[in-house]
Order: sequence, then structure tokens, then C-alpha cells
Amino acid sequence: MTKNISSDWNLEGDYFEGCNCNSVCPCIFLQDPDEGYCNLTIAWHIEKGHYGAVELDGLNVVAVFVAPGNMFTGPKMKLAFYVDNNANQEQSDALSNIFSGQSGGFFAVAAQFVGEMVGIKSAPITFGVEGKRRWLHIPEYLTLEIEAIKGNDPNKDSLIVNPSFTTVPGHDAIIARSTKYLYKDHGFEWDSSGKNGFYSRFKYVP
Repeated sequence: MTKNISSDWNLEGDYFEGCNCNSVCPCIFLQDPDEGYCNLTIAWHIEKGHYGAVELDGLNVVAVFVAPGNMFTGPKMKLAFYVDNNANQEQSDALSNIFSGQSGGFFAVAAQFVGEMVGIKSAPITFGVEGKRRWLHIPEYLTLEIEAIKGNDPNKDSLIVNPSFTTVPGHDAIIARSTKYLYKDHGFEWDSSGKNGFYSRFKYVP
């Protein structure tokens, strides 16, 4: 992950996440997770992006975090990282450099809360968007499906505005709930269906 580090990069597209906390997850306000721990999956579909001269359009990335306590005060989280198997070696290296935080930006801030990288895998990643639904599937390992929570006005999204910490700084998070959230890999296994979710557009720069 330390190969050909660059600060010339940007990414934009769609993101969503799910965890085992109730809606709304208190972790985004730096509070303790509802169950004392947080099993968090975050998925990104890159519509447009580059890392130096390496184009990253159309690729998917997934990060699974296991937080044994408060994400920000510790103990530090464990991280499993999945890179789209459609990525060639240059693209895979570029994505690893960005999402590990080695190339600066938001991910450099987030990396300080991670204590151990338990694995990096190339895998077929299905990322779906339809209306107020988002879904993710990695065969054998992970299924996450979320749907926006309905507010009083059906024509408006229910939003989290200006949280203390968010996956996409500067973007309001749409509040959702998972309809399915299953994971099994690296010695971890859970079913946290029916719990918290968020989604939004994203744009990252160094």
C-alpha cells in the first residue's frame, strides 16, 4: 500500500453504510455505540476519479470496521478492506493508498482510529442504487441492503445535518435502515439486519 504515493487525486460518486446501532447511530456524534461496540460497513461506488494518471471510474470499494468500543476514544478499530476485482494492479494500489489514508484527505483523519488492518481482498463487488434503496453484495462475505426512513413529508428525505463526524464531510446524510446486513469473514460473523444506515453522494480530495 506504500507504492507510488500521490497527492494528486479525487473521487466522486455514491456511498452508503450500515452498522449494528439503532437509527440514528450515536457514533456520528462521538457517543458510545448502542450495543457497546459497532460493526460498520461502508461502501463506495466511484463514478469518476483518478489517482495521478490512474483512472478509477466505475470501481467499487468496501471497508468493514469492527469497533470494540467508542470509535474515537478507543480501543482502536479493526479494518477489513475489499477492492473491486475489476481493478487492475495500478488501480488496486491507488485505491489502497487513498483509502488507507496514506495519500491525505479525509481518509488520513479516519486512519488514526484504526489499530489493525486484518486483510485486503480483491473481490467481485455489486453496488446497487435505485431510488431510496442501496444494496451491496460480496459473494461468500457480505450482504448489506438499506432503505431510506420515511419522514412526515414523503417528498423530503430525513437528514442528518452537521454531525460531529461523518463519512462524507460537507454532505448531509440521508437516514436509512438496513433490511439485510450479513457478514462473515476474518473470524467475524454477524446479522445486524434492521439497524442503522446512511447514504449520500460523496466527493473527496486530498
